[in-house]
Amino acid sequence: MTLPLRVAVVGAGPAGIYASDILTKNDPDVTVDIYDRMPTPYGLIRYGVAPDHPRIKQIIVALHRVMDEPRITFTGNVHVGVDVKLDELRQFYDAVIFATGAERDRSLPVPGIDLPRSYGGADFVAFYDSHPDRPQTWDLSNAQSVAVIGVGNVALDVARMLARTADELLYTEIPDHVHHVLANSAVTDIHMFARRGPAQAKFTPVELRELDHSPNVQVLVPPEGMEFDEASERELTHHKSLRMVVDVLSGWAMRDPEPGPHRRIHIHFLENPVEVLAAADGGVGAIRTERQELLGDGTVQGTGEFTEWPVQSVYRCVGYRSEAIDELPFDQRNHVLPNTAGRVLDLDGNPLPGVYATGWVKRGPVGLIGHTKSDAAETVANLLADADSLPKAPNRDRDAARALLFDKGLPITDFDGWDRLDEHERNVGSAAGRERMKVISRLGMTEVAAVR
Repeated sequence: MTLPLRVAVVGAGPAGIYASDILTKNDPDVTVDIYDRMPTPYGLIRYGVAPDHPRIKQIIVALHRVMDEPRITFTGNVHVGVDVKLDELRQFYDAVIFATGAERDRSLPVPGIDLPRSYGGADFVAFYDSHPDRPQTWDLSNAQSVAVIGVGNVALDVARMLARTADELLYTEIPDHVHHVLANSAVTDIHMFARRGPAQAKFTPVELRELDHSPNVQVLVPPEGMEFDEASERELTHHKSLRMVVDVLSGWAMRDPEPGPHRRIHIHFLENPVEVLAAADGGVGAIRTERQELLGDGTVQGTGEFTEWPVQSVYRCVGYRSEAIDELPFDQRNHVLPNTAGRVLDLDGNPLPGVYATGWVKRGPVGLIGHTKSDAAETVANLLADADSLPKAPNRDRDAARALLFDKGLPITDFDGWDRLDEHERNVGSAAGRERMKVISRLGMTEVAAVR
């Protein structure tokens, strides 16, 4: 008789939940326990999406339906690798899927990038999304001109949140301390810098257009950066969404600056940041860029023409990176778990029996949330193909793993607790005229969402 498969999923963001959904749909007997270091589920959706993106946050509705499946359980406030070791989990599960995502900033190796008032974009996102483990203070009163390095959707979020007024965001879930910081912002101009041309930008059309939705913000694109080579023209011919992006940018490049109290977002293409320069106080005083030229194949090279842009702070949005996981090998160059199609590899390049990866910790921080489904499908297909050869967990009591966590004295949460916390936050927000008011601290969240 074949024993029903028992699987642990580490990470309750979209990647982990999609993997759990695909597992239960493809194996009628499997049971899945999802763990997350946060007291709440949904990962990136709760702590990585700008508060003025309700369309994206609606993905939670579909994820909630998955979590309602009786064969799927959620246990929060557990840091796998720290609170409980992988070897301990393997006592209860035949396989473990890591879906821990990527929430830290990649480095940018240019001189001066570590000066005071130079920030990682992920840190700013964590601030305005009130991540409990990140700083709850920020100072926007010390910079009028700001540089944002990068032209992906995170860079758009950072630029938009810097440009919008605090009161415009009152309808969202931003808490009072974030509103206070935005209300005291001195920012008037945000300069976004892209090393390559507009046809190589990583924006999506919807997110790009949102930059211009506020009556208090004007978006400007210097025409000299709107250049295209042969590879760019081919890309525009074959990719409708890229053509839409370029059409929007071209329209903005035709604009003249308008007088008024509004803030301005300047998108500079073919300008490669090469150095952050210090001001008299030792903090950021300017950013130096080198003009680039397209080479015909979509790549660029420097021209030797440099420009210094007076800015008082810098936000680098050049990509996220995953963090290493205790007891597992880690690819320090690509910041992922080494794997082949989701099968995690040991130091010799051989698959680790029963250990898998999906999402950004598997493939790097590329693609949209929806791309995570196909990624999870690949990992799950390989796990199910391996199922008969996996070493079986010795303890198959479904409650045993949670009993271990109780024995460790961990203040764990569950999915019923999340529903209580969700209702609590919405009620508090409604009383203040907002969508929700997040409980920020771990202690506050666990007091509401703890297992009962």
